[in-house]
Amino acid sequence: MRGRSSALAAAFAATFVSLLCGAMSAQAAERMAVHVLSDRADLISGSEALVAVTIPPKAKPGTVSVTLNGASVTGDFAARPNGLYEGLVKGLALGRNVIAAQARHVKPGQATVFDHPIGGPVVAGPQVKPWVCKNARPTDAQCDEPSTFAYEYKNATTGALESYNPVSPPEASQIETVTTENGQKVPFIVRVETGYQDRDQYKIAVLIQPGKAWEPWAPQPQFNHKLLVTHGASCGIEHQSGTAPSVTSDTVGVPGAGGATGSPTAALGMGFAVMSTALDNAGHNCNIATEAESLIIAKEHLVDHYGTLRFTIGTGCSGGSLVQQQVANAYPGIYQGILPQCSFQDSWSNASEIADDHLTLKYFESPTEWGTGIAWTPAQIGEVQGHPNPGNSVIFNAVYWEELANPVKSCAGVESAEAYNAKSNPGGVRCALADYMVNVLGQRQESSWGPVEKQLGHGFAGRPLGNVGEQYGLKPLMEKTITPAQFVDINSKIGGVGIDNEPTTSRISADQPALQNAYRSGAVNEANNLTDVAIIDLRGPDPGAFHDAYRSWSMRARLERDEGRFPRNDVIWFGPAPLIGSPTYTTEGLQAMNHWLDAVEADPRALSLEEKIAADRPENVHDRCDSTEASEELVEKVEVPGVGQVCNAPLVETKFSTTRAVAGDPITTDNMECQLKPLQRSDYYPNEFTAEQWSALQKAFPSGVCDFSKPGVGQQPTIPWQTYQSDGEGGSVIYGGKPLGPAPAGSGEGWTSPTFAGWLK
Repeated sequence: MRGRSSALAAAFAATFVSLLCGAMSAQAAERMAVHVLSDRADLISGSEALVAVTIPPKAKPGTVSVTLNGASVTGDFAARPNGLYEGLVKGLALGRNVIAAQARHVKPGQATVFDHPIGGPVVAGPQVKPWVCKNARPTDAQCDEPSTFAYEYKNATTGALESYNPVSPPEASQIETVTTENGQKVPFIVRVETGYQDRDQYKIAVLIQPGKAWEPWAPQPQFNHKLLVTHGASCGIEHQSGTAPSVTSDTVGVPGAGGATGSPTAALGMGFAVMSTALDNAGHNCNIATEAESLIIAKEHLVDHYGTLRFTIGTGCSGGSLVQQQVANAYPGIYQGILPQCSFQDSWSNASEIADDHLTLKYFESPTEWGTGIAWTPAQIGEVQGHPNPGNSVIFNAVYWEELANPVKSCAGVESAEAYNAKSNPGGVRCALADYMVNVLGQRQESSWGPVEKQLGHGFAGRPLGNVGEQYGLKPLMEKTITPAQFVDINSKIGGVGIDNEPTTSRISADQPALQNAYRSGAVNEANNLTDVAIIDLRGPDPGAFHDAYRSWSMRARLERDEGRFPRNDVIWFGPAPLIGSPTYTTEGLQAMNHWLDAVEADPRALSLEEKIAADRPENVHDRCDSTEASEELVEKVEVPGVGQVCNAPLVETKFSTTRAVAGDPITTDNMECQLKPLQRSDYYPNEFTAEQWSALQKAFPSGVCDFSKPGVGQQPTIPWQTYQSDGEGGSVIYGGKPLGPAPAGSGEGWTSPTFAGWLK
């Protein structure tokens, strides 16, 4: 494998140089070409960019000159060890810049670069306020701070990572030696860079040989030009800077998964760089736009200072899976492979489940309001909620409904005096996810405004979900595990909540344009841009703590709907350990994904990337249904024609269901507000309703009931690469966003090897 990986690395370098230097038409051979390697040329940040210049054969290298906005930067360029004429251009002005190259006997070339502040924004639009800088030495209100570097080494005896002092290092015998996948045998010493971008912290770790040079065009030889991105957990909002997830240990938080044996450490030993940002920790920031933006800025910095990349893999459990899956779909190119574990598909389609849990729990915990003769057993409550363990709804309601749906409270970074109160502080900060994401979702239309909105003269952020027409308990009614009387009672009394989280007798109607914007943005992940991404989903059984295993199969169903067949890019590993499947899955998944992407990168055939992802999946990278004697019935293995053996739905401990799925929503569970059909008695046969009960149902569903055979209201594909600001410098907001379109020609090529460069088009 070492020899094969080394050969692949050499092939990558040769192909990359060929892409920039040799793939020119006869006309292009007469012209200079400027390539902005760091990032898309319209999304550069931090006043610097890694640039390569293609010099035609007719030109004499000694006559080449490069300028930035008319001023010479030729001294920053040279023929580099990687075969490119390359330089790190510094001093970009905010906004539009022109980098031009010329030489005798050939036509000049240029690239237009738009630079943004290192503190953001780049695509996410006007930033949330207030924002509190929690770092020690911020130099401005954007929390900017010079980078710091710390070192660790792997103890040869204990295998643990310990602090390393380059000035007074330990004896060489105390440091474990590692051979990277490109054949370099080096001491296991790690350097961790910590800095601030986009008003928050980032970290980058690499295996390093202290005292030796590292330039982006000549990185130390143990670097394999691959990147692993780690993520945090949960889903939350904060108005303050935080801490980036670990880049040297796993963030799953289970015995045996962290420390020196976890996937980040394994990746470092293979030669990967490992990166994280605080804003890609969903528990700190659950806004898809700022999650993606922070990764865009951090990847650019990594390319500028560490070198170009072959591919990027994401890893993380729970909220870490949420970020990977929704960002990979909304901003294709950030990841080439993802390893979602104990997965959530996205932030907002799960909000429907949380809302239903909030409403059903309120109903079930208020027996004095049930109708005469109505009584519910725990088993019947589980049937309605789609899960036998009430802990699901209790945790969702107590933690996530209060955290994400209630705007009438303070939150991290917001003092109580700053927080919204309809009476005492109507213009205060609303601490709910919708308000945190107002750039993405947009404001409520004037026709929906309440008294406070009318007073303020603008709508609050819209809510992209509703429960109008939802028939709570439909499945158990049809299976006769609940009675018609119970069905009528819950649907007559379920109600909803208002914009300030106040209980209402009426149901929730999704706001426009927030509903369609949630789909367009990818906050509801429609999986329509994932065919070029390799996915290994790492999953264990549901312990009744709201990490329902159905979500892995929900993502598979969305992929299948988009691809029109069983998805070839999606692999599920299901193991017996609750949530995670197995403590070894993160490292094994990384190794399998690395093998998979290596094979795709090395494939010379004239196939699309989607075809290569499908065709080059190694034979040993397939669905796994691991089990123990105690859990052998959790899943079953079935044969899919043309695919082989796959893991079918969990059978016993894990339910393929949510409250909304019980009401008829398919396993894709991304119908945020249903289209309606007329209420008809015949639909409930052989159930019969009394005249009084039928009248109550007609009152509960005056416009009809959900027709889940049709797409949801406003349901549409995710539009890739949207921006939420009106110009390249963070001007006024574009609510709901607009697509950036293809990357400017000759830019972004440093993010991946040419095989994976389809995201640029």
